[in-house]
Amino acid sequence: MGSGELSGRDVLAGSVGGQGRRVAVGAALGCVHQLGEALVPVLIGVVVDQAVAGRDTGRLVLWLAVLAVLYVCLSWSFRLGARAGERGAEEAAHELRLAVVRRVLDPRGGAEADRLSGELANVATEDAKRVGAVNMALMSGISAIAGIAVSAVALLLTSVPLGLIVLLGTPVLLWLGHLLGKPLERRSEAEQDRAAGAAGVAADLVAGLRVLKGLGAQQAAVERYRRTSQVSLAATLRAARAESWQTGLVLALTGGFIALIAWVGGRLALDGSLTLGQLVSAVGLALFLLGPLETFAWVNAELAQGRASAARIAEVLSAGPAVPGGDEPVPDAVRGELRLRGVRLGGLDGVDLDVPAGRLTGIAVTDPACAEALLSCLGRESDPESGSVELDGVPLTRLDPARLRAAVLVAAHDAALFEGSLTENVVPAGAADDLLTARAMAAADADEVVRSLPHGAATGVGEGGRSLSGGQRQRVLLARALHAGPPVLVVHDPTTAVDAVTEARIAEGLREFRQGRTTVVVTNSPALLSVTDRVVLLDGGRVGAEGTHAELARTHETYRTAVLA
Repeated sequence: MGSGELSGRDVLAGSVGGQGRRVAVGAALGCVHQLGEALVPVLIGVVVDQAVAGRDTGRLVLWLAVLAVLYVCLSWSFRLGARAGERGAEEAAHELRLAVVRRVLDPRGGAEADRLSGELANVATEDAKRVGAVNMALMSGISAIAGIAVSAVALLLTSVPLGLIVLLGTPVLLWLGHLLGKPLERRSEAEQDRAAGAAGVAADLVAGLRVLKGLGAQQAAVERYRRTSQVSLAATLRAARAESWQTGLVLALTGGFIALIAWVGGRLALDGSLTLGQLVSAVGLALFLLGPLETFAWVNAELAQGRASAARIAEVLSAGPAVPGGDEPVPDAVRGELRLRGVRLGGLDGVDLDVPAGRLTGIAVTDPACAEALLSCLGRESDPESGSVELDGVPLTRLDPARLRAAVLVAAHDAALFEGSLTENVVPAGAADDLLTARAMAAADADEVVRSLPHGAATGVGEGGRSLSGGQRQRVLLARALHAGPPVLVVHDPTTAVDAVTEARIAEGLREFRQGRTTVVVTNSPALLSVTDRVVLLDGGRVGAEGTHAELARTHETYRTAVLA
């Protein structure tokens, strides 16, 4: 299931179609189970007429043995059918989770637009689970239809009026149940939207917990979440009320339907049209019908919620890309020359910039918006509104985004660390070059971090690296970027949280480690800019000056103000 114009119906169809074999097996076993359930009251009626009324002990033992065999079949068919249905539901939900995650991680981006991370997590978990459950609901619905059909045939054979009541009344009940499920579907969609919003706000607040504590803004954050949570709670309660009304009304209709069958059966028995055993069978079948009809009430609720969740999943899967995907591969031998011509985006206003291959280039800015826009262009998170960005003379728009990002790595200063050890955050899975790891750690001064931890590099950093200080996280992030060893490395403010001595060591380590490879440092740090081969100043969205750090610091007032003030 990929991106494109998808609807909730497409998502549901794909989910059910992918588990068609399991649904069919589960439905078949469910039909066997329903057949057995319907035969129980029929056999009890036979026992009453042939054994009890006639006081025939032999026949009583025989029919009781038949009932025992029937119950064994009932047990196994239910067990195997339920297992097939549950497995189909879980695997369908799993496939949907993978599809959502693949779309979110798509190199072209776009799925995360206007959505908090917690909201996307809610779509990938709760919504996927609800859509997957439709497989179980479908299987149960088919089994319930089989149970009703068997009951109708048995009642027809017992009494034509009773059979006709079931055959004509059941479609009416199903239609009414469908109508009653519409409000639930609308409220379920609203409930999931509000719940996803609350989850997104919660994840956002937890991620910024340290900042909130530092600002003393915990109470404001709590109030914000309380308001969002109250809106979510109100939507959940509305959905719960809709579900209770729908279930209650369907059960009331079902009860009235069963009462009608029992009343007609009683009248026929009084008229002598039915024997005592047949009356027992008719009443038993009427009571048995409660199960399939209650199942339909549950199926309607599951389908209503599944349709609402499928629509939300479809929105994510069909989200347009942030950047179009190119189809040209990146050459194996990347020189690493970057060229920007007339680039306009955000704070950039027609930037013309050349980054020579194999050199360490510093870029200082007077407006942080220019740095963000530049990083977005180089990492191809966004394409320029006008102008072009080229790698070795090839426009980035023509290159495959995933392969481009392997060649041009943009290491943001606020990138995430993951749950796991420090080593696992620096070294990709499967990479085991101890010398390279040691060099990268030393260049980023992350080896000092290792020495300060209780278990060295094997120490867990916690979710988001929260067990580390800001400066330690920056050094680990830089070590990770250096270890990746891309042909072109772009780093943004890698030393804002470290002291001056550590910053000077990192500057020298960065220069030595990246010797001969294209490296761009977007920063206003004098220590980092002093080790670069060349510095470019972006002022007012354009290139305002170029030269070495020493030259610009001596001759350019705007540069001195931006870097040395």
